[in-house]
Amino acid sequence: MQNPLLKLADAAAEWSGREVPAEVAHDARRAVLDWFASLLPGAVEGPAVAMARAMASARGEGRAIAYADGNLGAPRHAALLNGVASHTAEFDDIFRDGGYHPGSPTISAALAVAQDEGADEDAFLRAVIGGYEVGCRVAMALQPSHYRNWHITGTVGTIGAAVSTAMLKGGDAATIAHAIAIATSFAGGHQENLQGEGQTKPLHSGHAADAGVLAGLAAAAGLTGSPDSLHAPHGYAAATGEDTGNWQAALEGLGDWTPISRMTYKNHGCCGHIFATLDALNVLRAEMPFAAGDVKRIEVQGYAATQSICDRMQVNSPRDARFSLQYCIGALLVLGRVRMAAFTPEALALPEIRAVMPRVTVAVDAGIAAAYPRRRMARVRVELTDGRVLERFQQTRKGDPDDPLSDAELAAKFDELAGAVLDPATVAPLREQILVAGDCLGALARPLALAGRN
Repeated sequence: MQNPLLKLADAAAEWSGREVPAEVAHDARRAVLDWFASLLPGAVEGPAVAMARAMASARGEGRAIAYADGNLGAPRHAALLNGVASHTAEFDDIFRDGGYHPGSPTISAALAVAQDEGADEDAFLRAVIGGYEVGCRVAMALQPSHYRNWHITGTVGTIGAAVSTAMLKGGDAATIAHAIAIATSFAGGHQENLQGEGQTKPLHSGHAADAGVLAGLAAAAGLTGSPDSLHAPHGYAAATGEDTGNWQAALEGLGDWTPISRMTYKNHGCCGHIFATLDALNVLRAEMPFAAGDVKRIEVQGYAATQSICDRMQVNSPRDARFSLQYCIGALLVLGRVRMAAFTPEALALPEIRAVMPRVTVAVDAGIAAAYPRRRMARVRVELTDGRVLERFQQTRKGDPDDPLSDAELAAKFDELAGAVLDPATVAPLREQILVAGDCLGALARPLALAGRN
């Protein structure tokens, strides 16, 4: 087997100089737009705001923007706070085949370093594409065993952030390889702080962005790591999973397709393991309308994570609600969709949503489980109080590469999330700069007046 770390480093280095196809450049802009949409709610409320206050004295010198406090500082500081903010509202992108959210750690790091370095937009977008290339493929190699105990966005995100940083520092393939190797020693974040109580999950992404910048800066300064860090018997895959990694799957199509063009953009503001169920219910309700009060029982069959992470009856916070399949079903039936309004204090207190939750059961279907992570399916059975039974086998998720959000749908998502925290007059011009006008780095190169900032 060829050394996968070196193969991936070569692939990232190629993105620094090769021609970027127009469609890939556009896909990178879509990723940046979606990242910023996901960041904005977390920049005015949640862990990033508290962290910005707590770490004010550690801001340091630099030109990178931390949107949670609107100040310029060192790239590591900005990457950390932006990584936390962009993983708070649970609206950030997904690489389905790796079960991984690359945008939050990777773009948070790439933007901070690009701003601090004074890089141009071309270099920034290339670094984002390269960071996604490596991080997403490493995630494929580690799944599914890694995810049983480790939060893959907090772990692999460190590697993606390191690659982007090394690229923006002008690193060649050797430098990028050392950045990957160093990052494997910094990568952490376990499942209990994803599945259990607390507010640590968004910090995983922030730490990944911060630690990835550190790894990239270290490699750019000439520090080295083991080239066997990913696949050796004592390397990262073996240390965090059951074997040394499925590198054949990870390297499949390298040079022919790139992960940033196969992203899932969230259509629902909750955990992605719930999406197929919500999509199935939307189809059933379109075919035969019913309301929350008409439901006697809903049975959901999915893959293991559907049950282990999202079978959650105790909902005391927005964070709990975003990971509760029962709550999200109730919210869909009562409110009509599961977006930001589903997680307000007013929504959490609605008795109509709470009344639905005990009627929902979750189980694992062996066939659906066998297709995970490349297929995210659900089998939904709805029994109504009038005796009707509705069934749907949902084989896709809206937003996945095989049923993608259009540019118009992605723009509408941005307008909804950004419109809640920005001056409405600034939303459309900002969106156009990022997605269409070819000035995404310029659009993000200044602090923004965020409503509700303390």
